Amino acid sequence: MGLFNELFHFEFSFLSCYLGMGIFLTSNFVILTTNFTFHLPLQFTTINYTNMIFIDNEGITDPRVNLALEEYALRNFNPGTDYLLFYINEPSIIIGRNQNTLEEINHEYVEEKKLHVVRRVSGGGAVYHDFGNLNFSFITNHDIKSLNNFLKFTEPVIKILNSIGVAAELKGRNDIVVNDQKISGNAQFSTGRRMFSHGTLLLNSDLGEVVKALNVKMSKIVSKGHKSARARVANISEFMDKSMDIQTFRSLILKGLHETGEEFETYRLSDAEWEAVHELKDKKYNTWDWNYGNSPKFNLQRNRRFPIGEIDLRIFVEKGRIESFKIYGDFFGKEPVKKLEDLLTGARYEPKEIEQLLEDVIIEEYFGALPKADFLELIYGADEVMI
Repeated sequence: MGLFNELFHFEFSFLSCYLGMGIFLTSNFVILTTNFTFHLPLQFTTINYTNMIFIDNEGITDPRVNLALEEYALRNFNPGTDYLLFYINEPSIIIGRNQNTLEEINHEYVEEKKLHVVRRVSGGGAVYHDFGNLNFSFITNHDIKSLNNFLKFTEPVIKILNSIGVAAELKGRNDIVVNDQKISGNAQFSTGRRMFSHGTLLLNSDLGEVVKALNVKMSKIVSKGHKSARARVANISEFMDKSMDIQTFRSLILKGLHETGEEFETYRLSDAEWEAVHELKDKKYNTWDWNYGNSPKFNLQRNRRFPIGEIDLRIFVEKGRIESFKIYGDFFGKEPVKKLEDLLTGARYEPKEIEQLLEDVIIEEYFGALPKADFLELIYGADEVMI
């Protein structure tokens, strides 16, 4: 039942499948979501490209818009037609549906670099996207023979990579690797009627930025979120004889897929459809509730010794809001800390709202000579020592 629960999520009358995807992270490592292998029946390992239509995303690099476009096409485009979507995102962190955002990101670095943090509808691990990474998405009718069949959707891409001298292969459940180094992660999502299988292709991503953006600094978080595991990651360019920019690589992959079947018709969205995509972006992918508040509930312990004594915070967060905030320690203060606990209970667990709530509070009355900035840093900041 553990495997079944990881792979499937029932929502009323339809089935949604959230599977792993990712290109993570610390040092020279990347996310793996499982360590088991699916053996797929060969008769289901090819895609029928007849009548497949290529969706033109008009070169948009905003991940919020691209993820909204992908979901909008899945739910609203002609259900009798298969679609192919390519997109390249500006620097951003894409969170798996079932993850706790705070466990996956380096918040200070995200704020400094103004990186987008966006949750996707498919499951799996957190990934870093930049202009050196090409994302592809096959949108088709839901088919039990296609669900979990990553070979079916990655085989054409693998053949193209092989044709340019890159010894790529599918390994494990959903990873494309070269010499056991991960160059692509893939995931699936199904509404029960329609599904997509999407993946990443690391051509020349800045792996140093991957490390920094996903180098989590929050201490002692305990949650039910799906945490990211690690495996070695590499850029495709490392295995190519000649260098290639991302647009040339995109054209090469698209041309290679054309040669697998008939040349694709290109679909360009109408103004009304783009308006609907942006509305979905505004109502979902650009909201704190979806990107942060949708995180699984978690407990957080933050402990630090200051000149005034030790402060130990125990914070319980559900749907992104503080459900319980407790303060312990050996400090001395005039006012009871319960006032602070009550003030912060119910607030969003994010720096701006916490700072606003404490704006008129005289922290010294609760802890002695403790600067307010130090208390704010304890609530939400980075750890002093990274382990």
